[in-house]
Amino acid sequence: MSAGLRVAPRGWGTFRSIAAAVREAEAGALVSVQPGTYTENVVIDRDITLVAEKGRGTVTVVGAGHGAALTVLSAGGTVQGLVIEARDKAAAVSVTSGAVVIADCEMTGGRTQVTGSASPTIRDCRLHHTGELGLHLSGDSRAVVENTGISDVEAVGILAEHGADPKLERVSVTRSGSHGIRVTGSARGTFSNCVVSHSAAAAVAVDGAACPVLRGCRIEESMASGVVVTGDAGADTGRGSATDGTSGEEPSAGGNLGVALRDCEVRKTASEGICVNGQAVASLINCHVSDVRGAGVMVAGAGTVRIEECDTTDSSGSGLAVGGSCHVDVRGGGFIRSAANGVFAAETARLSLTDCAVTNSAYTAVHACDNSTVTVTGCEVRGTPEHGLRAMDRSLLTVVRTTIDDAGLCGIEVDGGDLAARACKITKAATGISLTTEHRPLIEGCEVTSCDGVGIDIGTGTAVVVVDTTISETGAAGIFVRERASAWITDCSVTDARGTGLVVRAGAAPRVRGVTIARSAKNGVYVGDDGAGRFEGCDISGTGFPALYAGTGAEPLFRDCVVHDTDEDLKLADGAAPVFERCRVSEVKVSTLPEEGLTSDPAPWAAGTPAMIPSPAGGPSAPTAHGNGTQQRPVETLADVLAELDGLIGLDSVKQDVATMVKVMQMVRQRTEVGLAAPPLSRHLVFAGNSGTGKTTVARLYGRILAAVGLLARGHLVEADRGSLVGEYVGHTAPKTTAVFKRALGGVLFIDEAYALNPGSQGNDYGREAIATLVKLMEDHRDNVVVIVAGYPDEMERFIDINPGLASRFTRTLMFDDYATDELSRIVEFHADRHEYQLPEQTVGALLEYFESLVRDDRFGNGRTARQVFQRMTERHAQRVVEMTDPATDDLVTLLPEDLPSIAVR
Repeated sequence: MSAGLRVAPRGWGTFRSIAAAVREAEAGALVSVQPGTYTENVVIDRDITLVAEKGRGTVTVVGAGHGAALTVLSAGGTVQGLVIEARDKAAAVSVTSGAVVIADCEMTGGRTQVTGSASPTIRDCRLHHTGELGLHLSGDSRAVVENTGISDVEAVGILAEHGADPKLERVSVTRSGSHGIRVTGSARGTFSNCVVSHSAAAAVAVDGAACPVLRGCRIEESMASGVVVTGDAGADTGRGSATDGTSGEEPSAGGNLGVALRDCEVRKTASEGICVNGQAVASLINCHVSDVRGAGVMVAGAGTVRIEECDTTDSSGSGLAVGGSCHVDVRGGGFIRSAANGVFAAETARLSLTDCAVTNSAYTAVHACDNSTVTVTGCEVRGTPEHGLRAMDRSLLTVVRTTIDDAGLCGIEVDGGDLAARACKITKAATGISLTTEHRPLIEGCEVTSCDGVGIDIGTGTAVVVVDTTISETGAAGIFVRERASAWITDCSVTDARGTGLVVRAGAAPRVRGVTIARSAKNGVYVGDDGAGRFEGCDISGTGFPALYAGTGAEPLFRDCVVHDTDEDLKLADGAAPVFERCRVSEVKVSTLPEEGLTSDPAPWAAGTPAMIPSPAGGPSAPTAHGNGTQQRPVETLADVLAELDGLIGLDSVKQDVATMVKVMQMVRQRTEVGLAAPPLSRHLVFAGNSGTGKTTVARLYGRILAAVGLLARGHLVEADRGSLVGEYVGHTAPKTTAVFKRALGGVLFIDEAYALNPGSQGNDYGREAIATLVKLMEDHRDNVVVIVAGYPDEMERFIDINPGLASRFTRTLMFDDYATDELSRIVEFHADRHEYQLPEQTVGALLEYFESLVRDDRFGNGRTARQVFQRMTERHAQRVVEMTDPATDDLVTLLPEDLPSIAVR
């Protein structure tokens, strides 16, 4: 090494400036600087060692001009212990080439920039109050930065751009006015064990075609998102996959890990923890996201993301939210204590969850909507007040070997979407599986147990295939097949249902084969009025009610079935027409199953079906209901029901009429109790009003009022219309009307659009027969039922006049006026409050103007219109908010005037 040179403010044999000493120094020379402040621009163009002689912080170099305070052009060398301060927004340090080592230095007043092909090492340094940028890495530079702190930067703490590929180890970035770290252009880089905190924008932002790796980093206290990856970041497979050299995993996305986060922690951010958008490709491995004010991980656009063994906990939004046309593959890890959904998928996103846990979410644990495709394999879903898994709209949900436990609503709900569920277990849900869809869902090899309500609820018009599935210990029916549903149910078992084993409603025609139903508290199979279906090779035993029931007009076929070990095998309503072929009865106390439908031979299918399940000791469990098999309503007071009526919006005249009738009812009861004659009382009522004015709601409350004052035994409501009262052929109407009427005994029969029973010009219409039957039944049961007929005012007046019996029994009409503008607005406000939305004053004002402008013709829906307006507002709100980059909580809950629909809602 050449002789050393000394720099000092004074003294013999020293240089007065650093620049002068550097110019004189030969390659390899040591330039030591005495303490002091040196105002000059220093350029190092040869390999020397420049050091503060008395240690770190004793020498300050202050830039004198517009250039960098320190510029390094040399191939190597060392700079150590200096304080380098820039002036006039110039750079503090600029390294344009070579591999200089900058150690134990402090840079302030301006950025430290590394450009060109430079590959410096910056070690144990401090960069602070540097203006817009802290550390700027560009060109094709290959900087190494170790154990360095960057703080109090006006904009970006570290900016890596162009083709830079730095390696940063134990670097901290805090208090940046924008991003803590931004990687853009075609930059790469490895960030290991770094800490980024207190950034005003996303703590780490990756965009362009950048492809960095973050390993063991901690990201916290961001005033926006934790990590944002967007653009084409990570998508350039032509430059090789991002890797930290230690992973050993099979890369995703065609061999490309993309932007990789490994063993990182993201916490306490004001928005999403990690957000991937655009065409980006990213991998999250062994990461943890917690206590963030948005979604834990959000993926949108056309991004591709691999998530492996990651956890998100305590997020204010969903644990994982995916949308756009993205593709996300999650393996291991979990989504815990989300304040919204555990996992949410929308638009055309494709999401795969394997061996994950989704627990304790505030909303539905796994929610799929729009055209999304979600596959859940080997997962645990537990602890939600809503649904375990839900498929809405046109989404496709596939669930395999997954456990769903403790769901407040349904274990799995399908509302418009499609489902394939195989080898799943559902426990402790309100309803096990609920299906309402135009698709044909598949349930195979599943177990549904310990549910409060129905085990499998097959909605109106739904077609489903249920195979090799067990349903046990349900609080209501084991399987409920609703109106017009068409189910294929094969090789299943229903045991210990506290309701009926299998219920079939009107118009439904399930194909049931090889099903075992045991120990149902009510019927084994209940086929309601006008129900049908084929039941082959079924085993029914140990029922609390008759094993088989067929309602009026029901035409089920029972073939090769066995009924055994129960009190009664069959009960038929008037007009029921079941068919029995080759059935067997054993150990039944009361058997009315027709002889021609029985056989003494073993059933041909017996060898291939499960063994019969014996009744428990002591015989079947006692029924949990009374009367006609419906659950008893808890006792409620008159004051409670009147308060509920008074709480309805609008309906002032109706409330007044009901209050008057209540006083008369109370007087009737008091006079009857002391043996006096009762004053005349109009029990049966006409509800006249336009659509959506609350007629059904008030009818239900009116029945409860009558029960509370003791004038009706139960006060329940049975709704009917022309379709449920009028038959299709001679002799069918009277039994059909009678069956509906009998269900209403002890309560209220509510006939909506009653004028449809008299279509006018059709002389041979069976509606008149229904009216005549009703009039007679009302007389026969005048003290045990109340009939309310409802419809448009003019039509109801004509209806009452068609039959003297009707006119004499319906002597009081309650008028349901259309809702006023302010009442419609209050209905919207009610629904908004119920669903946790806020309506500021300007929105309420716009609502009033909107409802005032609507045409109030016969198509106007009143309360229904208000509900539809609220629904449209939430849809438009969602479309507006989803376009925001970082929506705040207020944005998520506030409905604005622009969210009002632009066209009239009927």
